[in-house]
Amino acid sequence: MKKLWIWALSLSLSCTGMAARRPNVILIMTDDQGYGDIAAHGNPQIQTPEMDRLHSESVRLTDFHVDPTCAPTRGALMTGKYSHRARVWHTTHGGNHLRKTEVTMGDVFKHNGYDTAMFGKWHLGANYPYRPIDRGFDEWIGLGDGGPGTTDDWFWNDRVNDTYWHNGEREFREGYNPDVFFDAAIDYVKTRSSEKPFFVYLPTYAPHTPCTVPDQTMADKYKQIGVPADRAFFYAMIERVDQNIGRLRAVLADENLSENTLVIFMTDNGGKFGRKSFNAGMSGGKGSSADGGHRVPCFFCWPGGLLGEPRDIPTLSAHIDLLPTLVELCGMELPRSIDFDGTSLVPLLRGTSKKWPERTLFVEGQRSVEPHKGSRSAVMTQKWRLVGQKKLYAIQEDPGQAHDVSGQFPEVVKQLKDEFNQYWEHVTPDHRSYPAPIVGTPYDEEILLGCSEYREKCGFAHSAAAKADEVEGIWHIEAATAGRYEFEVYRWPRESGDGTMQGIPTVTKTVDAWELRPRTHLIYASEFKKLPVASVSLKVGDFNAMRSVSAADKSVVFEVNLPKGKTTVESIFYDESGKRLTHAYYVYVRKIAE
Repeated sequence: MKKLWIWALSLSLSCTGMAARRPNVILIMTDDQGYGDIAAHGNPQIQTPEMDRLHSESVRLTDFHVDPTCAPTRGALMTGKYSHRARVWHTTHGGNHLRKTEVTMGDVFKHNGYDTAMFGKWHLGANYPYRPIDRGFDEWIGLGDGGPGTTDDWFWNDRVNDTYWHNGEREFREGYNPDVFFDAAIDYVKTRSSEKPFFVYLPTYAPHTPCTVPDQTMADKYKQIGVPADRAFFYAMIERVDQNIGRLRAVLADENLSENTLVIFMTDNGGKFGRKSFNAGMSGGKGSSADGGHRVPCFFCWPGGLLGEPRDIPTLSAHIDLLPTLVELCGMELPRSIDFDGTSLVPLLRGTSKKWPERTLFVEGQRSVEPHKGSRSAVMTQKWRLVGQKKLYAIQEDPGQAHDVSGQFPEVVKQLKDEFNQYWEHVTPDHRSYPAPIVGTPYDEEILLGCSEYREKCGFAHSAAAKADEVEGIWHIEAATAGRYEFEVYRWPRESGDGTMQGIPTVTKTVDAWELRPRTHLIYASEFKKLPVASVSLKVGDFNAMRSVSAADKSVVFEVNLPKGKTTVESIFYDESGKRLTHAYYVYVRKIAE
């Protein structure tokens, strides 16, 4: 596979002079919104006037691809490399941790003198050194890594009046989740005293499930025109994001920033619900290796950027191209040379490319601890799609991928398989190494190990813990320094209040959000279940101990002497007879002050 190299640019102007000409950049990415979930793309039901206006004012990449699920897309976007190569191959199981050695988009902008901020969904690691503030972002507001309901999110969050991470500290904020992030971005733009350009990464958690809104009338108007309830809530969330995009752009105009601010809009994978009504002629949705699972909108709007008239660019492109493109568009230098998998799209955006070279791109949906070569893959060229290494589609004539022509073009199948083999050799070295949060540093004094990070049988979210589903696995951590560490094991997270090892927490938070279920429930409140926990074991490296559990215990504490370096952690719940119930759901780790 041909490697695309982009080296540090040789600037003829001084850094100060060049910085003054560099644009501000705002990258907006919604979660689970498909290509067809925008009125401008032909959806007859959804109302997205601000996205439509942005569409009409932008250069639009209409054959733009991401990964079929969210964390892999984010890993590729941040690095300009295939997600598999950056070790982001899943949304859980520890497969959502972007390897700490990678240079991120945040790192690049910060290296070039930009102020950097991220408001929204990271999903590339929840502990040091994987958090946004460890990866080039000066300002960060977000929920738990994967969003509402995941084990590292605040237990009572329901998307309205929730507790957020703000630069590594928990902070309560009123308001609806998408509004909170756009409010933060607007405040950031309006109150900055710095003369430096800014980069704002704004990846919303909406409209990802659970589909919650602050007012059910937001969904009712869609129900009244015959939209099913699940899709009505989904569309309502998209419309609220749409309104916020309008608010943000109005502030840019008021602050005289529109002309030199590049606004990019995209989504992270194919649609979750919208494809049932309108899918822009494509097959498949989120998680699929068909185009509907990974072909998404991508708009570039930069009035002062010499991009020419708003227009469609039908050339095959992908998320891995964004970082190389921004490096060139913004005249930036790289912190070090990077072997990008993507390439700069500037010649396409500026209309200076006379003949764009043929290229082959790859999409995967691994989502398994053991890799399965090619099983959920798509090999893409401008003309062809090879799906699952078996079915071949002539995508220009058959955008719905209804007619497998592999029998008619065996030579094309062979060529694309050969290219996939080269890709596989390129992305798989060390691709399943374990992420290891680092404890005992001043950057993150306490780390939380949740069941969604188990490599083996993994709990996806609070719902797994709430249902008392059995989970099993081993965590990997690294001690920054040798010393005595405290491991506190919980059945429920600390913020759940009165939830004991053997009991269930009492719902104390006001139910703020409307969702599909009755408003009397939080996202997971109806699923809480007791466990007859009588004892807890903890094994950390050579340390192995058991503690009994009383009816009043909310947690069990172990003190462990750790050497510097990496080790493994395993904690198991047992009943009175000594029968193993499940591995623990939450463990908090911190160094004991000397």
